[in-house]
Amino acid sequence: MKYPYSRFVYGSTRLGDVAIPAEKRVELACAAMRTGWWFHTSTQYGDALSILGQAFRKDPEHIPSMIYKIGGDSIAELEQSIEDNLRPVGLDHMDCGQLCLGGNLAREFAQGGACLKALEKIRESGRVRAFLLEVFPWTSEQPYRALKAGHTKGLVDAIIFYLNPLQRFADNRLWDLILDTGTPVVALRTVSGGPVHRLRDEPGFAWKDYLRQRAVEVAPVFEASGIKSWTEFCARFAFSVPGVLATVGTTGRKENLSEYQTVFGQPLEPLPKGIMDVLFALQRRWSEEVDVHAESWTM
Repeated sequence: MKYPYSRFVYGSTRLGDVAIPAEKRVELACAAMRTGWWFHTSTQYGDALSILGQAFRKDPEHIPSMIYKIGGDSIAELEQSIEDNLRPVGLDHMDCGQLCLGGNLAREFAQGGACLKALEKIRESGRVRAFLLEVFPWTSEQPYRALKAGHTKGLVDAIIFYLNPLQRFADNRLWDLILDTGTPVVALRTVSGGPVHRLRDEPGFAWKDYLRQRAVEVAPVFEASGIKSWTEFCARFAFSVPGVLATVGTTGRKENLSEYQTVFGQPLEPLPKGIMDVLFALQRRWSEEVDVHAESWTM
């Protein structure tokens, strides 16, 4: 592993939310920077990179280590993606690049093709100092083949995908291989999009109805745990999973930022095995019944 990632990584999606005044987003970014957490960002998050650039100029002493989403269908496109991410923040390198590989590049990676040496060259140059490999249910085949063949070893720090009580976005075969090989994981979307009772009960709160349906099943598990905070429950879930290095969550509100600080500023006990067994069983069923059948970017 290249880096000791912070246990909580601040995701910058809400920094690109134009419904929040730009100056408030810069203030929020600066507050998150002062925690010492890693950040996660992307050109896909509206003007989040621009907001981060402003925050970095305002408080250069607290510029965080960051994970950037980079990708494309070729090494040339990936290199352009690196430039497109770095330019707005005014930095000359990435601490970590999240490899979001397009179809052709993903197949080449899985086959152990020339892109592996190209990625090693990028890393050795210092432009991108570490890599994570992104996975979704609809992309799990190529990462499975790459991991099975050993092509990720020595090149990729960890597999990164949505992993929380309501989502496990590696298909069952890949998930089993991750566990069997002890492959490290960075878990995305810490609290699944919001408090489980709001996801279950509040019309329109869940981004997609499958999350509402899953909240119906998970809410009783959360309630039976006796844990009062959904954020704490989700944090303890993440670090009850073997191999999890960090969990990535976001917020556009300072009070939620404070809650993350409280939860991750204390020791996190694993959830009881019985609770994890129930959640793992639900996730295995959801993967078979829903996730692997989903069209790209519909979940």
